[in-house]
Amino acid sequence: MKQFLVWVDTPIEQVDKQKVAAYIDELLIGAMHPKTINCHLTAVRKFYDYLIEQGALQLANPVPTGFTLRLPRPLPKYLKQDEVQRLLNVVSKPRDRAIFCLMLRTGLRVSEVAHLCFEDIDFKAGRILVREGKGRKGRVAYLSKDVLRSFVDYIECRPSSRDKHVFLVEKGTSRGKALSVRSIQKSLRHNSRKAGIKASCHQLRHTMATDMLNAGASLSTIQDLLGHKSVVTTQRYSKVSNVRVQQDYYRAMERLLGKEP
Repeated sequence: MKQFLVWVDTPIEQVDKQKVAAYIDELLIGAMHPKTINCHLTAVRKFYDYLIEQGALQLANPVPTGFTLRLPRPLPKYLKQDEVQRLLNVVSKPRDRAIFCLMLRTGLRVSEVAHLCFEDIDFKAGRILVREGKGRKGRVAYLSKDVLRSFVDYIECRPSSRDKHVFLVEKGTSRGKALSVRSIQKSLRHNSRKAGIKASCHQLRHTMATDMLNAGASLSTIQDLLGHKSVVTTQRYSKVSNVRVQQDYYRAMERLLGKEP
């Protein structure tokens, strides 16, 4: 607020949206990050809210709700193939290996993995019905051969329980109960540390999408598999999938140069 009040050259009761816009331009010229600028705007808005509420000013707030800069969305991070292999190499528990393989090959969210039940899996057809999707939107995911093998290894040592969920707590007083989202995240942090990499559950989902795109899958297919409402969300993966772009470039150059005399 001090920075704003020092900068502004008119009485505070005469400040309008145009003046605030000029202040934003000044901060941008100073190379301030949009997120920091939004913090400044929040402070100014709260200041005027206070003055209006106390009756000191009778005017519309010059920084209305929603008057902020759009923040850039970071590109999705994914694991490279050697990092995936390093992660799987250090996983000792069949349960954790089945979970990580499932997320790497199907793109399931961590909450969807935690809520997965046996009745949702058709092992013969090799597919899963995802009932607890984002926005309660169901979809079908397919199981690759390595995921099926990891499921078989896990089921052989799975604790006996009446719980309908697939992945269960294996030790302690909670043995036989459904594994929580936090427990899955904690397990991945532990194993990724052992592998000497940084990985999150959502990165495994991003890795699946990027690998599919690099393997030649269409954006619409990946959109359906991930359960994205809009293909615009899925298109973000094409910005990080340099392998596909590289392959298309060299393939086109070979055809082009092959025609030259």
